[in-house]
Amino acid sequence: MSFVPNDHQQLSLFDSLGFLSQRKRRMLENSWAETFSSHIFTHIDEHIFAPLYSEKTNSRPNAPINVIVGALILKEFTGMTDDEIRESCEFDFRFQYALHTTSFEEQPISDRTFSRFRERCEAYELTTGEDLIHQCIVSLSEEIRQYMGISKNIRRMDSMMIEANIRKMGRLELLYTCISSLVKRIQKDGSLDLPAVFNHYAEANDRNRVVYHDSDLPQAKRLQTVISDAAQLLPLCKEDYEQTKEYQLLERALNEQTKDDGKGGRTPKGKGEMNSSVLQNPSDPDATYRVKAGKAHRGYAANLTESVNENGSVVTDYQYDVNTRSDRSFLLEALDQMESSKETSAVITDGSYSGADVLEKAAEKNIGILTTSLTGRKLRKDYEQFRFSEDGTEVLACPEGKKPKRSNYNPGTRRIRVSFYKEQCENCPRRSECHPVLKVRTAVLILPSGYSRTVQEQKERRTEEEVWKLIGRIRNGIETVPSIIRNKYRVDHMPVRGKLRTKQFFSFKVAALNFTKLILHERNQEFCRTFLPE
Repeated sequence: MSFVPNDHQQLSLFDSLGFLSQRKRRMLENSWAETFSSHIFTHIDEHIFAPLYSEKTNSRPNAPINVIVGALILKEFTGMTDDEIRESCEFDFRFQYALHTTSFEEQPISDRTFSRFRERCEAYELTTGEDLIHQCIVSLSEEIRQYMGISKNIRRMDSMMIEANIRKMGRLELLYTCISSLVKRIQKDGSLDLPAVFNHYAEANDRNRVVYHDSDLPQAKRLQTVISDAAQLLPLCKEDYEQTKEYQLLERALNEQTKDDGKGGRTPKGKGEMNSSVLQNPSDPDATYRVKAGKAHRGYAANLTESVNENGSVVTDYQYDVNTRSDRSFLLEALDQMESSKETSAVITDGSYSGADVLEKAAEKNIGILTTSLTGRKLRKDYEQFRFSEDGTEVLACPEGKKPKRSNYNPGTRRIRVSFYKEQCENCPRRSECHPVLKVRTAVLILPSGYSRTVQEQKERRTEEEVWKLIGRIRNGIETVPSIIRNKYRVDHMPVRGKLRTKQFFSFKVAALNFTKLILHERNQEFCRTFLPE
């Protein structure tokens, strides 16, 4: 299939648009379809997706990319399914007008158009690491930002947890499901005869019996039986099935959930012996586990960057990854993509994004990082009199002006270990405030990472309290974005699994959110209250 851009948007002589009455035409121009047609569809860059298709011109041309991308944005905007948006494009004139297909005798969307397009994008990202959908959505966001007159000088950032579309599984059910999938695959192929002990794994109601209803055997014994069966099955089919998904999932689950007992067998690992990246459900091998704010999450995390001023706000960039990713690493990656400018800009975040490495990288691009809340223990005012080096990695003197014997910065833990001579601290009047640990010859004090920066921030906030209150109000505005994406666009109920596939759906949800903001802007309803005069 060859790539052909959809450049011919001229209306035909018999275009149905010309047969509308003035009343209907006026209603159409006042609807969302006019906004989408003028400001979204015309700015979809089809050439971004050219690598998905053949360079040969003598093969069948592709379906119009701008129509596919536009329809997928409208799909999220309206909350429809693939089939529903396809039917709407066939029979609803507003969708045809928005996608510039009113002159088409047949709409260029079939029942497999969307799924094939997503499959091509996924395969391309797996091969090259480039997310073409992300490039397209960010490009559209930039067009919206410029049209709405929103400056890039003030950006705010927040992250959100996204639940995978999977069921919570216990260890017994997880291992049983992996064994059952592999046994069914082997029996379907018919290329390998398994021992009779594995036959029950292919039976329809066996899972419920083993996992839930077999109360005659303790669960620990049932688990050990399943573990032993898994350890026995893998060597039997390794030669023929090692490259299959079913074999690899069972091998992964067995290695993550069990350990060698030293007697040639395997036993379950303890809870403290497993990390957050262990397999949660075979249906979604990419999903990871994380506890945040006392709530368990299985799935992914997204980081949203929003530009804002008095004209409103728009999500100009986003990141999507497993939920074990820290907010600070999201910000570091975002800083790598940001361009440096002569005019100083600001990124407003909460305290989870803070870090000395973040400030250093941001300073290189003339960007200020403003954290509205600081994580960790509240600092004592008496500690503010410690003197630090310019990079904040060395303590030069204590509040009494005494120079330390040694000051060591550990980049791994991001802490400073300061040692003074024992006689310097033993009779010091501030000893009860600093709480040094007295040893045989020295007194040791450990300060947390970013200590000097945190002290300076607290000083500034006490002297510029009203400014920091304004910054806090600006930052609070982005808290609504995860809520809208979760409740309106149902991000926790995506009909696909896997990091790349769910990221595609999330991308179009972000585009739909920005389109909603654009519609409100056209109706003079989009603004940021924080910047309005009281």
